[in-house]
Amino acid sequence: MSATLPTGVPLVGRHVRLDPVRPEDAEGLHVVHSDPVVYTQGYVMAAPPPDLAATQAWVAAAIAARGAGRTAYTVRLTGVGGLGDAGTVVGTTSLGDVDVVNERAHIGWTLYGSRWWGTAVNPECKLLLLGHAFELGFGRVKIQTDAVNTRSQAAIARLGATREGVLRRHTRRADGTFRDTVVFSILADEWPTVREGLEARLLQTG
Repeated sequence: MSATLPTGVPLVGRHVRLDPVRPEDAEGLHVVHSDPVVYTQGYVMAAPPPDLAATQAWVAAAIAARGAGRTAYTVRLTGVGGLGDAGTVVGTTSLGDVDVVNERAHIGWTLYGSRWWGTAVNPECKLLLLGHAFELGFGRVKIQTDAVNTRSQAAIARLGATREGVLRRHTRRADGTFRDTVVFSILADEWPTVREGLEARLLQTG
């Protein structure tokens, strides 16, 4: 089966829904992107936006990135499970670096407000995105993070992803320093087991 490009359709679960980013999402995303805890506990690739205009520019760039094969999503609550009101914006994530010839893609550009760390938000987002990618025929999905972000590494490993290694001095951070990037992946033939694990976690969260 050959891979096909992501369609940009909404991805809807029990706790969250993922909709392609739209200009009107900027205000809700600005609240999340301005969460100071995100920048003091491991998320160091970018600086917090100084104002709403900066987030609006980020949204415009994310929308424009669709032309390069990246679909950026706004993550909203459905109102189920006691995480917050339906429609509340809790973060953003993307499916990008799409290579249909080699059947590989990358889940990344992910940021959630710290209030929703450790909840059903991340496992259900990954369940939806991974399911979408493998349904499209991709054979490999990469997930990566900064080597200093141990919280994120633990979260990725808990998904059932395989740690492949470290790309040294890989990407420049907002402060000018370079990060080492820890790379994980999930393959299509591993997906049924990973999916079962994610579904079991979500049942535990209610």
